[in-house]
Amino acid sequence: MNAESDRRQDAAAAGDATQGEGAGRDGEAQPPALGSRAPRFIKRSRALHLSWQVGVFVVGLAVVVAGVIMLPLPGPGWLVIFAGMAIWATEFVWAQLVLRWTKRKVTEAAQRALDPRVRRRNIIITVTGLVIAGTLAGIYLWKFGLVLPWKVHG
Repeated sequence: MNAESDRRQDAAAAGDATQGEGAGRDGEAQPPALGSRAPRFIKRSRALHLSWQVGVFVVGLAVVVAGVIMLPLPGPGWLVIFAGMAIWATEFVWAQLVLRWTKRKVTEAAQRALDPRVRRRNIIITVTGLVIAGTLAGIYLWKFGLVLPWKVHG
């Protein structure tokens, strides 16, 4: 929204334009350029572009707030929060950077989870936890039977 961020967006766009559309120096796919994805006719008018940014921010905020509300309640809270971030990322560089960082971390975590040693460790921890929980449940049932630990009068 300010002149400094406009200069950074222009510099990022110029840097991406020199490398070619979507390809790096060694043929790797580059992430899309940072900056506003508003239609050209909206970008031409400063007032229209500012009102567009306000609208995108308000819609993204509503989606993120709905996601935060869904965290303790039933619903796909994190998915909705990331959808709100994606809405913001259509217009704001900071949201684009947050989404790139998040995608990178999720990809790294998925690759680590597929490592055979990590999978084996996770299976061992899960089985150990289930054995402990089953043992505790068995001890409880052996000592008290199928009686709840609190008094419920119906």
